[in-house]
Amino acid sequence: MRIALGTDHAGYEYKERIKKHLIEKGHEVTDFGTYSPQSCDYPDFIYPAALAVARGQCDRAIVMGGSGNGETIVANKVRGIRCAVCWNEELARLSRAHNDANAISIGARTVSVEMALKMVDIWLTTPFDGGRHVERLRKVAELDRCSL
Repeated sequence: MRIALGTDHAGYEYKERIKKHLIEKGHEVTDFGTYSPQSCDYPDFIYPAALAVARGQCDRAIVMGGSGNGETIVANKVRGIRCAVCWNEELARLSRAHNDANAISIGARTVSVEMALKMVDIWLTTPFDGGRHVERLRKVAELDRCSL
């Protein structure tokens, strides 16, 4: 799978661990930064990672920051992105099974790196359930076409 990574300084160490983990599992990783723990602005790195998924250059995106909230907000600004902030295994599973999330956001200040790795593995291997969730996602996609 082709996976985009993006983070700010707070998630930098997690990004590096997750990147290594993904490569060891045979995934193709595109790292959109940041490339150091130096203070930076998360939209500069999260938006390009989400855009890569929306454009079909990557299959999914994993974004990180301190809480994961700002990163989720930015990723979801990209049409076609369904980014879920997750802090446990069940949320990671449900984000795929029910929401067909194509991006996950992880807060490095809210979960251990071990939990982050578990969530990533679950999120990457959980299929979308389809069924009753298809119509809901169609409605979400329709909202992407709306404007103020």
